[in-house]
Amino acid sequence: MMNNILFTHSYFYKMDSKQWKNQTPFLPLGTIYAASLLRENDFKVSLFDTALKDSPTEILPFLKQVKPDILIIYDDGFNYLTKMCLTNMRKACFEMIKLAKEKDITVIVSSSDAADNAELYLKKGADFVLYGEAETTLLELTKALQQNISTEALNKIEGLYFKDQNKVIKTKPRKVLKNLDELPFPAWDLIDVASYKKVWKNSKFPFTLNLATTRGCPYHCNWCAKPIYGQRYNSHSPKRVVEMIQYLTKNYQTNRFWMCDDIFGLKPNWVQEFNELLQKENLKISYYIQSRADLLLKENTIDALAESGLEEVWIGAESGSQKILDAMDKGTTIAQIKKATKLLKEKAIKVAFFIQYGYLGETKEDIDKTLQLIKELKPDNIGVSVSYPLPETPFYEKVKHQFKDKTNWKDSDDLALLFKSTFNQDYYRKLQRYTHKIFRINKAFSFIKNGEILSNLRAVILLGYYIPSSLIDKFILNRMQNHV
Repeated sequence: MMNNILFTHSYFYKMDSKQWKNQTPFLPLGTIYAASLLRENDFKVSLFDTALKDSPTEILPFLKQVKPDILIIYDDGFNYLTKMCLTNMRKACFEMIKLAKEKDITVIVSSSDAADNAELYLKKGADFVLYGEAETTLLELTKALQQNISTEALNKIEGLYFKDQNKVIKTKPRKVLKNLDELPFPAWDLIDVASYKKVWKNSKFPFTLNLATTRGCPYHCNWCAKPIYGQRYNSHSPKRVVEMIQYLTKNYQTNRFWMCDDIFGLKPNWVQEFNELLQKENLKISYYIQSRADLLLKENTIDALAESGLEEVWIGAESGSQKILDAMDKGTTIAQIKKATKLLKEKAIKVAFFIQYGYLGETKEDIDKTLQLIKELKPDNIGVSVSYPLPETPFYEKVKHQFKDKTNWKDSDDLALLFKSTFNQDYYRKLQRYTHKIFRINKAFSFIKNGEILSNLRAVILLGYYIPSSLIDKFILNRMQNHV
């Protein structure tokens, strides 16, 4: 009877220097959703949480102690960084597979990278690779393994890769789960939450827990992959989300949340009902989300978000050029970004922009428009990257013929340009730093204008560094452009 299950995942924060520097680690939510479902179905479940560990070899004592029949390496599909298939994490996963197979343990892997490269993971020793939304597949597979199921029966389990006589078998895809409320609460009790709180104390933010209210995204940005939950959009009910918030506030003494959905509150009246339930239960929370400019402008969405405790919204602005947004099939306009930003700020909600440079066809004029958008709208925060080709996206198909030895970033601060864009890799790395300096200069001058100098004294003093440094960067960027 294969009944003793050890879960883990392959996202080691310390192997991603940019994210570890932030000191804001989030729990592996997708992993503990799956662990909870198996535990509810009478499997003996434990967890080796790699998030705050130094090395994959630290799993060895757990393997000796737990003596699992099955090791399930189940990545958190709600963490957008796992979509990027970072090579540091892939190597760590391979090492854990190797250590488990040395002890003759059955290994099941569920991750974006494994789904895209199933044959590679099977070659490294994994017995099964799951693809798509994997909880139900995992439950069916673990039940089948209890019964020493035949290859013919394995073929009937949807969402699965495995080997049969050195041939890789891919079964039919599984339909996504429509009613997310059918799932049990994530197994938060398997996590040492106190260790996360300790790390968060080194950050500039209060301790925050991540929650997923939805799965999937119905929009068609041609650079964005949806490897786990697909193009469909399904959500927990507002009632279920409020119940989870009540549980977390009571058991972990936090009232700040990162709603890690690709798109928060898309369904009509979802946000409004969520707000009403929070008010009814007298739950005072603070939270931040990702959303789209066009979605935020619907009905009284911003009013309801503000009343419910929204602190900050990250908007996928991407570019200040409508030409680039259209090339990305983004489906939003510069006018919508401007209007949504204005309305959010009127409600004292912070606005942050995701900015993406280097998309195909981007010119110096497009870059200048992006910089101008930042100067004009004065976002409270920005995240700047270069376009990253994710497998099974139209953008990936356009550029994959250019790939050489490097096809993935080693960590989220790599910023390597994996294809040929208008300018070279060094240019975009310099542009990323320049954009952050322009943002900080802009912000410091806003503090001065609003009479907030004393409370933001460091930002104002640093103008003495950022202004001359940005001028040097601008000079260097102009020279680099002229040599293209």
